[in-house]
Amino acid sequence: MRSEPAGTLAPRVVVVHRRTELDDLIDRHATRGQVEFFLRERGRDLAEVQRRHDALMQARRRVSAAVPVDWRHGEVERADLDRFRFDAGDIVVALGQDGLVANVAKYLDGQPVLGVDADPGRGVGVLVRHLAGQVAAALADLAAGRAVVQRRTMVSALLDDGQRLTALNEIYLGDAGHQSARYDLALPDGRHESQSSSGVIVGTGTGATGWLASLRHDRGHQGDPPTPEQHRLAWFVREAWPSPTSGTRCTAGHLMADEQLEVIVRSDRLVVFGDGLERDHLNATWGQQVTLRRAEQVLHLVVPSA
Repeated sequence: MRSEPAGTLAPRVVVVHRRTELDDLIDRHATRGQVEFFLRERGRDLAEVQRRHDALMQARRRVSAAVPVDWRHGEVERADLDRFRFDAGDIVVALGQDGLVANVAKYLDGQPVLGVDADPGRGVGVLVRHLAGQVAAALADLAAGRAVVQRRTMVSALLDDGQRLTALNEIYLGDAGHQSARYDLALPDGRHESQSSSGVIVGTGTGATGWLASLRHDRGHQGDPPTPEQHRLAWFVREAWPSPTSGTRCTAGHLMADEQLEVIVRSDRLVVFGDGLERDHLNATWGQQVTLRRAEQVLHLVVPSA
Protein backbone atom coordinates (compact mmCIF):
# COMPACT_ATOMS: atom_id res chain seq x y z
CA MET A 1 0.00 0.00 0.00
CA ARG A 2 1.36 3.44 -0.93
CA SER A 3 1.64 5.76 2.07
CA GLU A 4 0.53 9.36 1.82
CA PRO A 5 3.24 12.03 1.85
CA ALA A 6 3.80 13.80 5.15
CA GLY A 7 1.49 16.73 5.70
CA THR A 8 -1.31 15.44 3.44
CA LEU A 9 -3.28 13.53 6.07
CA ALA A 10 -6.68 14.98 6.90
CA PRO A 11 -7.09 16.36 10.42
CA ARG A 12 -7.98 13.80 13.11
CA VAL A 13 -10.58 14.54 15.77
CA VAL A 14 -10.07 12.44 18.91
CA VAL A 15 -13.12 12.25 21.18
CA VAL A 16 -12.21 11.59 24.81
CA HIS A 17 -15.04 10.31 27.00
CA ARG A 18 -15.56 8.29 30.13
CA ARG A 19 -17.76 5.37 31.02
CA THR A 20 -21.11 6.28 32.48
CA GLU A 21 -22.30 5.37 35.95
CA LEU A 22 -24.79 2.98 34.32
CA ASP A 23 -21.98 1.17 32.49
CA ASP A 24 -20.10 0.66 35.74
CA LEU A 25 -23.19 -0.44 37.65
CA ILE A 26 -24.13 -3.06 35.05
CA ASP A 27 -20.58 -4.39 35.05
CA ARG A 28 -20.74 -4.71 38.83
CA HIS A 29 -24.28 -6.11 39.20
CA ALA A 30 -24.72 -7.95 35.88
CA THR A 31 -28.38 -7.08 35.17
CA ARG A 32 -30.51 -3.95 35.04
CA GLY A 33 -32.83 -5.52 37.58
CA GLN A 34 -30.00 -5.90 40.08
CA VAL A 35 -28.87 -2.34 39.35
CA GLU A 36 -32.38 -1.03 39.99
CA PHE A 37 -32.57 -2.93 43.29
CA PHE A 38 -29.13 -1.65 44.35
CA LEU A 39 -30.08 1.97 43.63
CA ARG A 40 -33.52 1.70 45.25
CA GLU A 41 -31.94 0.37 48.46
CA ARG A 42 -29.92 3.60 48.55
CA GLY A 43 -32.81 5.90 47.85
CA ARG A 44 -31.91 6.48 44.22
CA ASP A 45 -33.79 6.06 40.95
CA LEU A 46 -32.57 4.08 37.94
CA ALA A 47 -34.40 6.53 35.66
CA GLU A 48 -32.04 9.38 36.57
CA VAL A 49 -28.95 7.21 36.01
CA GLN A 50 -30.42 6.12 32.67
CA ARG A 51 -31.14 9.73 31.70
CA ARG A 52 -27.52 10.76 32.23
CA HIS A 53 -26.33 7.72 30.29
CA ASP A 54 -28.63 8.56 27.39
CA ALA A 55 -27.52 12.20 27.42
CA LEU A 56 -23.89 11.17 27.01
CA MET A 57 -24.69 8.68 24.26
CA GLN A 58 -26.68 11.29 22.35
CA ALA A 59 -23.89 13.85 22.76
CA ARG A 60 -21.35 11.33 21.44
CA ARG A 61 -23.49 10.73 18.37
CA ARG A 62 -23.86 14.47 17.73
CA VAL A 63 -20.14 15.07 18.11
CA SER A 64 -19.31 12.20 15.74
CA ALA A 65 -21.77 13.58 13.19
CA ALA A 66 -20.10 17.01 13.45
CA VAL A 67 -16.73 15.70 12.23
CA PRO A 68 -16.36 16.50 8.50
CA VAL A 69 -16.66 13.40 6.36
CA ASP A 70 -13.18 13.87 4.88
CA TRP A 71 -11.52 14.12 8.32
CA ARG A 72 -10.28 11.23 10.44
CA HIS A 73 -12.04 10.33 13.68
CA GLY A 74 -10.86 8.46 16.77
CA GLU A 75 -12.17 7.80 20.27
CA VAL A 76 -10.56 6.93 23.60
CA GLU A 77 -11.93 6.31 27.07
CA ARG A 78 -10.45 8.20 30.00
CA ALA A 79 -9.11 4.98 31.54
CA ASP A 80 -7.04 4.31 28.39
CA LEU A 81 -5.43 7.76 28.05
CA ASP A 82 -2.04 6.58 29.32
CA ARG A 83 -1.91 4.03 26.47
CA PHE A 84 -3.22 6.25 23.69
CA ARG A 85 -0.90 8.07 21.28
CA PHE A 86 -1.95 11.58 20.33
CA ASP A 87 -0.49 12.95 17.10
CA ALA A 88 0.79 16.50 16.72
CA GLY A 89 -2.04 17.59 14.43
CA ASP A 90 -4.91 16.12 16.44
CA ILE A 91 -7.93 18.09 17.60
CA VAL A 92 -9.14 16.76 20.94
CA VAL A 93 -12.80 16.85 21.96
CA ALA A 94 -13.25 16.16 25.68
CA LEU A 95 -16.88 15.10 26.12
CA GLY A 96 -17.96 15.20 29.74
CA GLN A 97 -17.37 17.45 32.72
CA ASP A 98 -14.49 19.76 33.60
CA GLY A 99 -12.45 16.98 35.20
CA LEU A 100 -12.11 15.18 31.89
CA VAL A 101 -10.28 18.15 30.36
CA ALA A 102 -7.85 18.11 33.28
CA ASN A 103 -7.41 14.34 32.85
CA VAL A 104 -6.39 14.63 29.20
CA ALA A 105 -4.31 17.83 29.45
CA LYS A 106 -1.15 16.17 30.76
CA TYR A 107 -1.02 13.79 27.77
CA LEU A 108 -0.98 16.59 25.19
CA ASP A 109 1.68 18.79 23.66
CA GLY A 110 -0.05 21.76 22.08
CA GLN A 111 -3.05 19.99 20.54
CA PRO A 112 -6.19 22.14 20.85
CA VAL A 113 -8.85 20.85 23.24
CA LEU A 114 -12.55 21.47 22.75
CA GLY A 115 -14.43 20.84 26.00
CA VAL A 116 -18.02 19.73 25.40
CA ASP A 117 -20.59 19.57 28.19
CA ALA A 118 -22.45 16.29 27.76
CA ASP A 119 -25.07 17.05 30.41
CA PRO A 120 -25.48 20.83 30.79
CA GLY A 121 -26.38 22.14 34.20
CA ARG A 122 -24.74 19.40 36.27
CA GLY A 123 -21.22 20.82 36.47
CA VAL A 124 -19.45 24.14 36.78
CA GLY A 125 -18.57 24.25 33.09
CA VAL A 126 -15.30 26.20 33.42
CA LEU A 127 -13.47 23.99 30.92
CA VAL A 128 -16.33 22.39 28.97
CA ARG A 129 -17.57 25.57 27.33
CA HIS A 130 -19.33 24.12 24.28
CA LEU A 131 -22.46 22.08 23.67
CA ALA A 132 -22.55 19.12 21.30
CA GLY A 133 -24.53 21.16 18.77
CA GLN A 134 -21.72 23.74 18.60
CA VAL A 135 -18.93 21.33 17.73
CA ALA A 136 -19.28 21.57 13.93
CA ALA A 137 -18.87 25.34 14.00
CA ALA A 138 -15.96 25.13 16.44
CA LEU A 139 -14.14 22.62 14.22
CA ALA A 140 -14.68 24.89 11.22
CA ASP A 141 -13.22 27.81 13.20
CA LEU A 142 -10.17 25.73 14.12
CA ALA A 143 -9.63 24.67 10.52
CA ALA A 144 -9.89 28.30 9.36
CA GLY A 145 -7.53 29.58 12.06
CA ARG A 146 -10.10 31.87 13.64
CA ALA A 147 -10.81 29.92 16.83
CA VAL A 148 -10.18 31.58 20.19
CA VAL A 149 -7.63 29.53 22.13
CA GLN A 150 -6.63 30.08 25.75
CA ARG A 151 -3.14 28.95 26.75
CA ARG A 152 -3.71 27.79 30.29
CA THR A 153 -0.74 27.42 32.62
CA MET A 154 0.01 23.99 34.08
CA VAL A 155 2.06 22.90 37.10
CA SER A 156 4.71 20.19 37.37
CA ALA A 157 6.53 18.15 40.01
CA LEU A 158 10.01 16.83 39.25
CA LEU A 159 11.71 14.24 41.45
CA ASP A 160 15.48 14.07 41.60
CA ASP A 161 15.39 10.58 40.05
CA GLY A 162 13.82 11.96 36.87
CA GLN A 163 10.18 11.13 37.55
CA ARG A 164 7.83 13.93 36.48
CA LEU A 165 4.13 14.65 36.90
CA THR A 166 2.12 17.45 35.28
CA ALA A 167 -1.33 18.75 36.20
CA LEU A 168 -3.76 21.41 35.06
CA ASN A 169 -5.34 22.38 38.40
CA GLU A 170 -2.96 21.53 41.22
CA ILE A 171 -0.35 19.12 42.53
CA TYR A 172 -0.45 17.67 46.03
CA LEU A 173 2.56 16.39 47.96
CA GLY A 174 1.91 14.64 51.24
CA ASP A 175 1.32 11.41 53.12
CA ALA A 176 -0.63 8.72 51.27
CA GLY A 177 -2.97 8.33 54.25
CA HIS A 178 -3.28 12.10 54.78
CA GLN A 179 -1.41 11.84 58.06
CA SER A 180 1.55 14.04 59.00
CA ALA A 181 4.02 14.64 56.21
CA ARG A 182 7.53 15.67 57.24
CA TYR A 183 9.82 17.58 54.90
CA ASP A 184 12.15 20.56 54.53
CA LEU A 185 10.70 23.40 52.45
CA ALA A 186 12.88 25.86 50.50
CA LEU A 187 11.30 29.05 49.11
CA PRO A 188 12.49 31.12 46.14
CA ASP A 189 13.47 34.01 48.44
CA GLY A 190 15.97 31.81 50.27
CA ARG A 191 13.90 30.98 53.36
CA HIS A 192 13.95 27.40 54.64
CA GLU A 193 11.72 25.63 57.12
CA SER A 194 11.29 22.10 58.41
CA GLN A 195 7.60 21.31 58.55
CA SER A 196 5.10 18.69 59.61
CA SER A 197 1.75 19.16 57.87
CA SER A 198 -1.13 17.61 55.98
CA GLY A 199 0.69 18.33 52.73
CA VAL A 200 1.69 20.99 50.23
CA ILE A 201 -0.55 22.09 47.33
CA VAL A 202 0.70 24.10 44.36
CA GLY A 203 -1.97 25.24 41.92
CA THR A 204 -2.67 27.22 38.76
CA GLY A 205 -5.21 29.85 37.79
CA THR A 206 -7.42 27.06 36.48
CA GLY A 207 -7.23 25.37 39.88
CA ALA A 208 -8.10 28.68 41.57
CA THR A 209 -11.80 27.82 41.16
CA GLY A 210 -11.39 24.42 42.85
CA TRP A 211 -9.20 23.20 45.71
CA LEU A 212 -7.25 26.46 45.81
CA ALA A 213 -10.50 28.40 46.29
CA SER A 214 -11.23 26.37 49.42
CA LEU A 215 -7.72 26.91 50.74
CA ARG A 216 -7.88 30.65 50.08
CA HIS A 217 -11.24 30.84 51.86
CA ASP A 218 -9.77 29.14 54.92
CA ARG A 219 -6.91 31.68 54.93
CA GLY A 220 -9.22 34.68 54.64
CA HIS A 221 -8.72 34.98 50.86
CA GLN A 222 -5.02 35.57 51.29
CA GLY A 223 -3.55 37.18 48.14
CA ASP A 224 -5.03 37.47 44.68
CA PRO A 225 -5.32 34.11 42.89
CA PRO A 226 -3.54 33.66 39.55
CA THR A 227 -5.60 33.82 36.38
CA PRO A 228 -5.63 30.77 34.06
CA GLU A 229 -3.16 32.17 31.53
CA GLN A 230 -0.81 33.86 34.00
CA HIS A 231 2.62 32.31 34.49
CA ARG A 232 2.04 32.44 38.22
CA LEU A 233 1.18 29.71 40.71
CA ALA A 234 -0.23 29.77 44.23
CA TRP A 235 0.92 27.41 46.97
CA PHE A 236 -0.41 26.46 50.40
CA VAL A 237 0.69 24.25 53.26
CA ARG A 238 -2.23 22.42 54.89
CA GLU A 239 -2.42 22.36 58.69
CA ALA A 240 1.23 23.02 59.49
CA TRP A 241 2.03 21.71 62.97
CA PRO A 242 4.21 23.80 65.32
CA SER A 243 6.74 21.84 67.37
CA PRO A 244 10.35 22.14 68.54
CA THR A 245 11.46 20.67 65.18
CA SER A 246 8.79 21.99 62.77
CA GLY A 247 7.66 25.52 61.95
CA THR A 248 4.60 27.31 60.63
CA ARG A 249 6.00 30.54 59.21
CA CYS A 250 6.10 29.53 55.53
CA THR A 251 2.59 28.31 54.73
CA ALA A 252 1.39 30.21 51.63
CA GLY A 253 2.65 32.27 48.75
CA HIS A 254 3.04 32.63 45.01
CA LEU A 255 5.56 31.35 42.48
CA MET A 256 6.31 33.69 39.62
CA ALA A 257 7.17 32.51 36.10
CA ASP A 258 10.50 30.80 36.78
CA GLU A 259 10.35 30.36 40.55
CA GLN A 260 10.03 27.02 42.31
CA LEU A 261 9.46 25.33 45.64
CA GLU A 262 11.97 22.69 46.66
CA VAL A 263 10.92 19.99 49.10
CA ILE A 264 13.29 17.49 50.74
CA VAL A 265 11.31 14.48 52.01
CA ARG A 266 11.82 13.64 55.69
CA SER A 267 9.13 10.94 55.91
CA ASP A 268 9.68 7.34 54.87
CA ARG A 269 7.39 7.91 51.90
CA LEU A 270 5.28 10.73 50.50
CA VAL A 271 3.11 10.73 47.40
CA VAL A 272 2.76 13.29 44.63
CA PHE A 273 -0.42 13.41 42.55
CA GLY A 274 -2.22 15.90 40.35
CA ASP A 275 -5.81 16.99 39.77
CA GLY A 276 -7.16 14.71 42.49
CA LEU A 277 -6.09 11.46 40.80
CA GLU A 278 -4.53 9.71 43.80
CA ARG A 279 -4.15 6.39 41.98
CA ASP A 280 -1.87 8.06 39.40
CA HIS A 281 0.88 9.13 41.78
CA LEU A 282 4.64 9.29 42.20
CA ASN A 283 6.42 8.00 45.31
CA ALA A 284 9.04 10.17 46.99
CA THR A 285 11.11 8.49 49.72
CA TRP A 286 13.27 9.84 52.56
CA GLY A 287 15.93 12.27 51.34
CA GLN A 288 14.53 12.76 47.85
CA GLN A 289 14.04 16.26 46.47
CA VAL A 290 10.78 17.28 44.79
CA THR A 291 10.74 20.48 42.74
CA LEU A 292 7.35 22.14 42.23
CA ARG A 293 7.05 24.78 39.53
CA ARG A 294 5.26 25.96 36.39
CA ALA A 295 5.20 23.30 33.69
CA GLU A 296 6.72 23.86 30.27
CA GLN A 297 3.58 22.59 28.55
CA VAL A 298 0.30 24.50 28.52
CA LEU A 299 -3.28 23.51 27.77
CA HIS A 300 -4.57 24.96 24.49
CA LEU A 301 -8.26 25.28 25.36
CA VAL A 302 -10.70 26.34 22.65
CA VAL A 303 -13.33 28.74 24.02
CA PRO A 304 -16.44 30.29 22.47
CA SER A 305 -15.65 33.44 20.49
CA ALA A 306 -18.51 35.39 22.06
